[in-house]
Amino acid sequence: MTTLTADPLATGSGGPTPVRRRRTGGGLGRYLVVRALLIVPTVFILVTLVFFLMRVVGNPITASVGGRLTEAELQQRLADAGYDRPIIVQYLEYLGQIVRGDFGTTVTDNRQISEVIVTYGSATVELVAYALVVALVLGVPLGMLAAYLRDRWPDAVLRVVAILGYATPVFFAGLLLKLTFSVALGWLPLNGRASTRVSLALGRIESPTGIYLVDALRTGNATIISDVLQHAVLPALTLGLLTAGIFLRLVRTNVIGTLGAGYVEAARSRGVRESRLVRSHALKPALIPIITVMGLQIAMLLGGSVLTETTFGWRGLGFQLQQYLSARDFVAVQGIVAVLAVIVAVTNFVVDVVAALIDPRVRY
Repeated sequence: MTTLTADPLATGSGGPTPVRRRRTGGGLGRYLVVRALLIVPTVFILVTLVFFLMRVVGNPITASVGGRLTEAELQQRLADAGYDRPIIVQYLEYLGQIVRGDFGTTVTDNRQISEVIVTYGSATVELVAYALVVALVLGVPLGMLAAYLRDRWPDAVLRVVAILGYATPVFFAGLLLKLTFSVALGWLPLNGRASTRVSLALGRIESPTGIYLVDALRTGNATIISDVLQHAVLPALTLGLLTAGIFLRLVRTNVIGTLGAGYVEAARSRGVRESRLVRSHALKPALIPIITVMGLQIAMLLGGSVLTETTFGWRGLGFQLQQYLSARDFVAVQGIVAVLAVIVAVTNFVVDVVAALIDPRVRY
């Protein structure tokens, strides 16, 4: 962005000569620095809230294994873990561990939280990726269709569908899909990420990624690929419909707003068809809000993955988090939630960068 200033040395009958001067400060660089710095307080607040909320019911050792130990054994475990010290001391030590990348050790199975994240995180990443694909494939075209047919009955139907999509509880949508497509029709598998035979085959490949679709594609076996995709359909639909409804409403609203812009009216006056106006002129501006809210949707999908993975026996991070909650292993819950907070904060930063590169208006 530039400004015009008068050069005091300029002479002549024409008066001051405009001199072009480059704008200093601001812009993309400052925006990115500010957004990056905001990651630290965001993670700090979330980690602090989780730490103290997890201790509202008492210390994690007593909550998870207190009933299975004698009083002497329990006190020894508390001393070994440092839970007999003042809570502020525990908090400061925990912050130091977080800074070093140590999110703690689970109480029930004595595993490093980082190991749990590596073991189960790939399954959750795969499920969230599937859900985003479903949300984009359904939400964007249906939103464009609703805008094209605005104020007609298909538009009203699509708006109701969108509301139902993000208002229906995830576990309820999952149960309905299972009853319909697995139990009643028998078209799709009921549970799991793959059949037992396929899971064993994927576990035997060299350097497995943990993302079943990628590993299945590496085998080149059509039967294995088909099995993995069939198991992914219902969980992806269950979680994806949650975000598809939001995308549908966003696209519809922004496409309608763009269709009323001056440059679109000018194109319409030249005889450009309405369908082409929607595709060529209104779609790209309508996608910018979707990119802007994508980070928030990632957080929503990670939260919804807990219920989705539990409903479908999808052994990912959400499924394991539910197991630790049932076992009252609050150290594990605290560590996993802290890692998820870091992931969400970084994801939001990446989305903000992409949005700023696409739409310069968000930088100011």
